[in-house]
Amino acid sequence: MTTVSPPQVPSALTGQTPVRPLRKRRRSASAGLHAGLSICAFIAVFPILWIFYISLGPDKNDYQHPSRILDNITFDNYSYVLQHTGFGTWMMNSLIVAFGTMLIGVLIAASAAYAVSRMKFLGRGSLMYTFLLTQMFPVAVLMVPLYKIMGGLGLLDTYGGLIVIYCSTAVPYCAWLLKGYFDTIPVDIDEAGRIDGLNPFGTFWRLILPLARPGLAVAAFYSFITAWGEVAFASKFMLTEERYTLAVGLQTYISQFNSQWNLLAATSVLIAIPAGAVFYVAQKHLVAGLTAGGTKS
Repeated sequence: MTTVSPPQVPSALTGQTPVRPLRKRRRSASAGLHAGLSICAFIAVFPILWIFYISLGPDKNDYQHPSRILDNITFDNYSYVLQHTGFGTWMMNSLIVAFGTMLIGVLIAASAAYAVSRMKFLGRGSLMYTFLLTQMFPVAVLMVPLYKIMGGLGLLDTYGGLIVIYCSTAVPYCAWLLKGYFDTIPVDIDEAGRIDGLNPFGTFWRLILPLARPGLAVAAFYSFITAWGEVAFASKFMLTEERYTLAVGLQTYISQFNSQWNLLAATSVLIAIPAGAVFYVAQKHLVAGLTAGGTKS
């Protein structure tokens, strides 16, 4: 007795696709995606690894002969930077300026962004475009007028003066970013705060800011990095070595007749550690803050 198998229905008629070809396509696409991401990750990480590798060379000219470093790896450059240079003073100055810029800049930017997002006043629409307009001027154009203004106010060679300069750079962008993020928070929350007896500042401080943590994390990270790695303003406005920031302190390793590239590389690695720590703390909020803040303007 023979059994008759049921007729095979073409997959095009049933709407189903064969399983094996689909799996093969998925595996090949996944392999290609991972290969592309691995190449991009290597390109991004290679300069950092190369600087670290150069910092392990004992001689200032080892960067010209990288193969020599493998036989003479040493951490003496880090010891010299930490013990025989002004690295500790530079680090403290940079931390004061960077965290001061981050705290003051985010507070001002968040207040301005919330006001533009929730309140209606004359010039509300053009204010945000004015913020963007301030970002189009290069540092070379701003250097002389800002120097004269800081000198007239007695803020040259002070932490406060440098923080004000950095805030003028960071606040416009952060305000634009946070305004877009505040637009995604329902207005019903503000109305609920008024019903509970909160004034506008209380609503902003107790209800809106906790919900805007991802956006605030992005703004804080941008403000910190703006102040941490800036060179032009710091090198012109900080006139004494006791006020040098890390970015300015790096320049002391290079002179007209001598360039200590090994110490420069070691200091660069040490400078990257606090920035990496701040990024690690804020990274879980960065993607959400950037995407949400970019949906509205």
